[in-house]
Amino acid sequence: MPSFLNIRGNNHDPKDPQLIRDGIKLGVNYKRFSKEPVLGKNILLRSNTVIYNDVIIGDDFKTGHNVVVRDHTTIGDDVLIGTNTVIEGGCKIGSNVSIQSNVYIPRNSIIEDNVFVGPCACFTNDRYPVRVEYDLKGPQLRKGCSVGGNTTFLSNIEVGEGAIVAAGAVVTRSVPPYYLAIGTPAKIKPLPTSLRVPNMI
Repeated sequence: MPSFLNIRGNNHDPKDPQLIRDGIKLGVNYKRFSKEPVLGKNILLRSNTVIYNDVIIGDDFKTGHNVVVRDHTTIGDDVLIGTNTVIEGGCKIGSNVSIQSNVYIPRNSIIEDNVFVGPCACFTNDRYPVRVEYDLKGPQLRKGCSVGGNTTFLSNIEVGEGAIVAAGAVVTRSVPPYYLAIGTPAKIKPLPTSLRVPNMI
């Protein structure tokens, strides 16, 4: 039977025996004077979830196993973070968001409301890794967009409101609202009328 902790209120004790048994870490003190995470109501954390200090999470938050949420991240209400997903620090995630398993979200990313991110999506925030100084800029996933599985994004890519990125795409430039990005490298074309509907998350 899978291990999980269901927190019904916003009170939690990092020394709770169940947290220790299931490898759940709430409030990783990554620097002096950092503040414990603030958690909303009805939180479900599965085993080996790690949440750093200086994190704010809304109501009805759920994780898979082995999830990491790093410092200075804010997460809205009704958000699912899938197994083996890593959210680096300084990210902003809205409400009604579904992020599937094995997703990497780098520092300084923005994910707005009603967004779906498929499994194994990989976002980046450094255009020239370890070669030149670069201002780290993660993706901006706008309201109601959908990202398919096994996609790869260069840094500072914006996916517009209601847009779709097809599975397996390599996205090298921003996607306008209600457009489709498909292929490697991704070609961008208008979204068919039949797909210009809200995400059903």
